[in-house]
Amino acid sequence: MSLELLPKIKSPADIRSMSIDELETLALELRNYTIDTITQIGGHLASTLGAIEITIALHYVYSTPKDKIVWDVGHQAYAHKILTGRFDQFPTIRQMGGLSGFLKRNESEYDVFGAGHASTSISAALGIAAARDNNKDDFRVVAVIGDGSMTGGLAFEGLNNAGHLRKQLLVILNDNNMSISPNVGAIKTHLTRIVTNPLYNRIRDEIWRITGVLPFGKSRTRKLIRKIEEGLKNLVVPGIIFDELGFRYFGPIDGHDVEELIRTLENIKNIKTPVLLHIVTKKGKGLKSAEDDPVSYHGVKGIPVEPDLPKSKHETPEAPAFQTVFGSLACEIARNRNDTVAITAAMREGTGLVPYAKEFPDRYFDVGIAEGHAVTFAAGMATQNVRPIVAIYSTFLQRAFDNIVHDAAIQHLPVIFCLDRAGIAGEDGPTHHGTLDIAYLRCIQDMIVTAPANGNEFRHLLYTALNQSKQPFAIRYPKMGSVVFDERGQAELIPIGQWETMRNGKDVTILCVGPFVYDALKAADKLKKLNINCEIVNCRFIKPMDEGYLNDILKNFDTVVTIEEGVKTGGFGEGVSAWLMQNGFKGHVKILSLPDEFVEHGPRSVTLEKFGLSATGIENTIRDIRVNTKK
Repeated sequence: MSLELLPKIKSPADIRSMSIDELETLALELRNYTIDTITQIGGHLASTLGAIEITIALHYVYSTPKDKIVWDVGHQAYAHKILTGRFDQFPTIRQMGGLSGFLKRNESEYDVFGAGHASTSISAALGIAAARDNNKDDFRVVAVIGDGSMTGGLAFEGLNNAGHLRKQLLVILNDNNMSISPNVGAIKTHLTRIVTNPLYNRIRDEIWRITGVLPFGKSRTRKLIRKIEEGLKNLVVPGIIFDELGFRYFGPIDGHDVEELIRTLENIKNIKTPVLLHIVTKKGKGLKSAEDDPVSYHGVKGIPVEPDLPKSKHETPEAPAFQTVFGSLACEIARNRNDTVAITAAMREGTGLVPYAKEFPDRYFDVGIAEGHAVTFAAGMATQNVRPIVAIYSTFLQRAFDNIVHDAAIQHLPVIFCLDRAGIAGEDGPTHHGTLDIAYLRCIQDMIVTAPANGNEFRHLLYTALNQSKQPFAIRYPKMGSVVFDERGQAELIPIGQWETMRNGKDVTILCVGPFVYDALKAADKLKKLNINCEIVNCRFIKPMDEGYLNDILKNFDTVVTIEEGVKTGGFGEGVSAWLMQNGFKGHVKILSLPDEFVEHGPRSVTLEKFGLSATGIENTIRDIRVNTKK
């Protein structure tokens, strides 16, 4: 359809003079424009399609940016970006140098609080409201949170504190029965019972219809009826969890009815105490395929604008992604060992556990968006001789650091952590890059930290982890193809801490974490033509390190290059350098790693090339070292 209204909107102020009919047309234009753009370039789709009308209603009723809207995560906020002056830039979203796929404070004054993970909005909005009152300012604060995010413990910490502080705060619960994977747990059940309870909704609607047409005393009558309604809720709606936490609960209402949303927001916006408005929406609204399959349409790839980069000569064309390999191996292990289970935090699809969940439903646990709980839950299982495999993205496992330390490591429990997206996560940007896990896991006593070079080695490390029962064991792997994977391959147990020399050399040793061994082999081929002979080592154990090989370095090499897909500070390279220096090494150590800054979004291969983490980067680094040492 042609866009008549949308291109004219430079800020939310432009929609506040529109009629309801115009706003409904605007919603249609927003939805179609988002679908057309995102299916072309890729990005998050289903979530934002479900939030079109509430976005319009919020910016219509509230005086943004003075009034503050805090969005949970950002998947649902594409329409917010378009309505807040970024229409022309929208086709650049998640492209290198373009708009972020998430909210970003330095991108717009309307992006009040940035977040790449769930369950943060209520706590952040409450902090803003408390600061407002402390500063004696005058504005309203709204938090928009999905029911999937309500499975996270932080959301309830925020609700609990908000009910205590009694600040003006509106929480909009966008209930679409989904996060990324289908929602699980008691909160989902509670919300469903509210929405589907015919007695409560029928009586409530009839009471308000009757009182709305009374000729006299309407206001006084409705105050009385409100008290009756509270009693009605306690009678027929189980739990009344939000009321008991100190919130005035309203809803559920249709989250796709612009007129009803506006009317409701106008009626409740001046309430001075915490309010929760429960809206019911359809994830993927307006695109039937997304409505029917919101999981697949959570994020879409778009149409490639340039051919894929050529594969390494070491990479088989059919090699599946590491996450797919993990799903296959998890099933393989479960068939062989009845004492294993798989645990994830609302990321069944993302971590590759869909086949496992189907084949072993009684041994699969999705705990919701609650990473800390996932780890402690796994630790509890491990005390009873169950071997839990916990699959969580590297960046999200950061939330469970304390649980890893206190509940797994201190108690010497053999929880296996599989960290997907370790390193650069591509277009999702700094909130999703897994750049810190080497540093934050290396510092934990008793941890074993590993990285497979390929899919076959992933199998070896998983079985090695299961072969020991005294320590937590982490396996990190990047968002890329697994290079080599044989589905019918046999597991080999690897001695803890043992590295693998993949090519012998005499001039430079290159210590590689993960699939960088293949980049190093390519670089070594070119360097050999310059009479620079490189030794290539697969450092599959980040911790403990292979001290036997490190001792050999003291005798055989004067130049060491390390390469890892993580930050330098506290990383693998610094560990190698510290050990060598403490043991009298007088040579040169060069650490190739990600910089001490938050890396922006962009294609993984391009980003790694930018920071010298590629075959070309390794080659250039070693050439420079050799040239400088000859001077």
